[in-house]
Amino acid sequence: MNKLVTTIALIFVSVYAFGQSCCFVTKDEMQLMASNKAFQRSHKLPKPYHHVSQAGGEMITFSTPDGQQANAFFIKAAKPTNYTLFVFQEWWGLNDHIKREAEHFYTTLGNVNVLAIDMYDGKVATTREDAGKYMGGANPLRLENIIKGAIDYAGPQAKIATVGWCFGGGLSLKASILAGSQAAACVMYYGMPVKDVDQLKTLQTDVLGLFAGREKFISPAIVAEFEANMKLAGKTVAVKSFDAEHAFANPSNPAYDKVATEEAWNMAINYFKARLK
Repeated sequence: MNKLVTTIALIFVSVYAFGQSCCFVTKDEMQLMASNKAFQRSHKLPKPYHHVSQAGGEMITFSTPDGQQANAFFIKAAKPTNYTLFVFQEWWGLNDHIKREAEHFYTTLGNVNVLAIDMYDGKVATTREDAGKYMGGANPLRLENIIKGAIDYAGPQAKIATVGWCFGGGLSLKASILAGSQAAACVMYYGMPVKDVDQLKTLQTDVLGLFAGREKFISPAIVAEFEANMKLAGKTVAVKSFDAEHAFANPSNPAYDKVATEEAWNMAINYFKARLK
């Protein structure tokens, strides 16, 4: 009898664990490109920048489902709101540039909580080699647990919007998938799209994709495949490919494209404002 109870318990635990398992169990193509020297060279070293928050932003910690803690730069809305914007870092990590961008969204969008999530557990790269090591070495299960912890931190009533650049562009899409019915909006800048149509079918928001037409890694062919996969999944995506290089929207990037950045920014802001109201 005891043996039977033990067996049933083990089956239950196994089923529960399967249900709680990682949606994104393998490293995506962008992570796999991390050690590619040409890919590394395509990222200009960021110019120095030190961010001092003018909106009360501060570093916080929150619990993750794997029993650990994660970090984020959090700016709380002036008045209670159900809307929270998740901001995802480039491959460099949660540096001061990302904090500045998070604050830019906060001041422009109005009454929205903003959470810029540290996906590298405190590590920030200042060299291409370290950035490649951190991005390529990130455990997909840990990345998912950080996102799930952020969703729990936002709360069950939260309507969650996401935005990210580069590595964070792909994480933005993954986070919107993981948010389920709480997903409210998704913007991804030149990130690797999710390619699994079955995963895309679970997405419960539309997507705005802002891509760099001159880059060969997140190539026009990959963008076209993403559009086709979203159509197969029955989802809506609007795509704009700019005549610019990867990371064109990063003002700390020596190859920063001001014209493309401003157009992409206005598209992102108008998209969010139409959905976060």
